[in-house]
Amino acid sequence: MSYILGIDTSCYTTSVALFTEDNHCIADGRKLLAVKPGNRGLAQSEMVYQHTRNLPEVFSKVIKAANSRVEISAVGVTVKPRPIANSFMPAFMVGDSFAKVLALTHGAKYYPISHQENHILAGIWSACGPNTERFLAVHASGGTTEITAVTYTKPNIKVELLGGSIDIAAGQFIDRIGVTLGLSFPAGPSLEALALNGHAAPASLPVAAKDFTISFAGPESHARRLLAKGDNHSAIAAGVELCVSKSLAKLITSAIKATGLKDILLVGGVNANKFIRNFLIDTFNTTGCKLYFPEQQFSSDNALGAAYFASTS
Repeated sequence: MSYILGIDTSCYTTSVALFTEDNHCIADGRKLLAVKPGNRGLAQSEMVYQHTRNLPEVFSKVIKAANSRVEISAVGVTVKPRPIANSFMPAFMVGDSFAKVLALTHGAKYYPISHQENHILAGIWSACGPNTERFLAVHASGGTTEITAVTYTKPNIKVELLGGSIDIAAGQFIDRIGVTLGLSFPAGPSLEALALNGHAAPASLPVAAKDFTISFAGPESHARRLLAKGDNHSAIAAGVELCVSKSLAKLITSAIKATGLKDILLVGGVNANKFIRNFLIDTFNTTGCKLYFPEQQFSSDNALGAAYFASTS
């Protein structure tokens, strides 16, 4: 039986996915990159080193899940952060090199896409929509916070940047405050648990959003001042969630007004947060908009979008 392989080597995770030719996921293997306690990320050289070590291990687990000899007919792989000229990050070279060797040795087709397109396609695959040719997509993660207008006529995808953060990404905001609170990196799940378990009212953080731009540098500074004063950690964690939620809501509202598009796909690890999801659902519930969220495990970094792209090309 022939299979489709997807590979993604991002700043956070080594990911491999195995699809059948009819878009069914056989296996989804991932391994988080190791970050020393107290640190807020990795240098590109360390990412390259860890991906190089991780890929054979993750690939082995995925192949074993097929329970048969695996013939690869196509390989989809992320080769750069965004679908624009001069977008580059060394970490993606590891997955790309691995994909090219596999394609050559298996006589398989090779399909390169960007990490952002991978997130969008994984979202479409998991959420079973949007089922329109043109829609909005919000990509909120550790490295990116952007809203885009997407034109998708399978297998062709075009991503038009509308706006986003002018400084740090939403995920960076969450990680920086989370690590300062003593949480492990990446801090998203732990910060969400801290905010929920503390049952505290959210701390008041400023929301810096206007038209197609948002900023998290100011809210981060404000949160740090509250921490220095000894404010409740759970309240600050909840305040960070609320600030991100309100910022994304304002960005989406501006995009809807400018484009008239009302189908919205939300992808990236930040959008896996239940509080943020529920806030956005409540905000746009009566507006005639339809929000699409992938299953939580497919919001964070994965290789399913690359596999889906290759299987539909």
